[in-house]
Amino acid sequence: MNNILNKLRQSEAFDEENIISCIKSVVIMGIFTFIFLGAEYLYVNMIALSVSGDKAVMAQNYALGISALGFLLYPVFCRFCKDKLRTVCTVIITAASFLCIFFICRHISYSVTFAFGLLLFLFLGIFGSAVFYKSMCLLENEKYLARLVGISYMIGVLLQFVNNNIIRSEIIEAVILSAFLTALVWLLVKSKPVNEKASAVIEEVSDTSKENPKGTVLGLLLILLVVLMTCIFSTLDNAVTLNHTTGTMDIGQWPRTFLAFSGLIAGFVFDINSRKIMSLIMYCVMLLSTICIAVFEFAGPFLIGLIIFYMSAGFFAVFFTTAFMEFARYTKIPELWAGVGRAVNNITAAVITGGSLALLSSGNSIAVITIVLILFVTVSIVTALYAYKHKVFIDEILANDILTMDDNERLQLFSEEFSLTSREAEVFGQLVNTEESIQAIAESLCISRRTLERYISSIYEKTGVKSRVGLIRIYNEK
Repeated sequence: MNNILNKLRQSEAFDEENIISCIKSVVIMGIFTFIFLGAEYLYVNMIALSVSGDKAVMAQNYALGISALGFLLYPVFCRFCKDKLRTVCTVIITAASFLCIFFICRHISYSVTFAFGLLLFLFLGIFGSAVFYKSMCLLENEKYLARLVGISYMIGVLLQFVNNNIIRSEIIEAVILSAFLTALVWLLVKSKPVNEKASAVIEEVSDTSKENPKGTVLGLLLILLVVLMTCIFSTLDNAVTLNHTTGTMDIGQWPRTFLAFSGLIAGFVFDINSRKIMSLIMYCVMLLSTICIAVFEFAGPFLIGLIIFYMSAGFFAVFFTTAFMEFARYTKIPELWAGVGRAVNNITAAVITGGSLALLSSGNSIAVITIVLILFVTVSIVTALYAYKHKVFIDEILANDILTMDDNERLQLFSEEFSLTSREAEVFGQLVNTEESIQAIAESLCISRRTLERYISSIYEKTGVKSRVGLIRIYNEK
């Protein structure tokens, strides 16, 4: 059964149109990643000009928290803003974003920078939710979802790395961010699925699963898992940001490239075996993150801890983005769930900022390690529950798809599973769908009985059965 389901998920070939859609999806997500990270970096640098490192970290996390509200507002925007009104609102929000970027880079005062920063990240949250939903709709199937997310994440981080190390003027940096935001908005407006199947499949699977309570449980477990993981990663991020704002380490330098390439590696690793072991891989990465905290707390080499942090953070970003985009296809409101991963990550980071900073500043390494270990154990339990529920939920959805297939679609699926040739598939269909004798089948196919028997022997060998009854049984059971 599992082999059949795997084939179902990957059966659609990637033709030229699908490749174009994949490229568009990667470009859209990559540009957004660059804009979001670039705006965050600019904002923190401007805030740090007038306040201490602790306050700069607080301001950063408040901005991330308000962006979560933007992610959640996008479905409301879609519902109440139609056609021309949506276009007008998009233009207004884009123009307002330009204004916010300008006031941030001017840094008139802490209050002005802080206020316009919050407004900018609210708008970026709306754009971000649109990006992930649009990218999901562009993909006709999800065979390479994780690697597409990983590639786009790498592109965004590398663009930010180049921008931070080449551009030395805040005004030029603001112009670049505004230009990329313009390109992003244009792509969001113009990019549509190259065929109707890509968007139709979203609506179809949403309809078939919207009454399934297992979907609600799976979604809540995924949210809880991301919340717990964010608690660890946000604490690490705050430690790194504190070192950056106090001048100990410039996080815009070469160690940040590990973040880009870890995202790329994560995408390809997560896609192994149709992402069935993605949560297990992420769990192993969490172990590295726990080690990273120990490195920071016990005065280990900061650079080693920084590299571990960036490698783990790249995996985490690809994990929650991919997990929610995959899950969104099976929900009633896919435009909401597609971006929930980023929203949950950002709002959790904002909520725990105060406690995280207090913990880091306490100097009590034992307390830090104890809390992190408790979190790690909790993550272990939730990861196991999520992995199990995810398998059951997806298998049930795909099994329902099999039941709704017609005979030709089922026959094609079985042919792919057992590597049957076109002629063998034709013979197989006659054997399982008719009660005709061997001689009658041979005559209907215009071949000799001896030739037909050779085809049947080959089919028996490939399917591992020894009789026609066996073929009918595995065809009906699977």
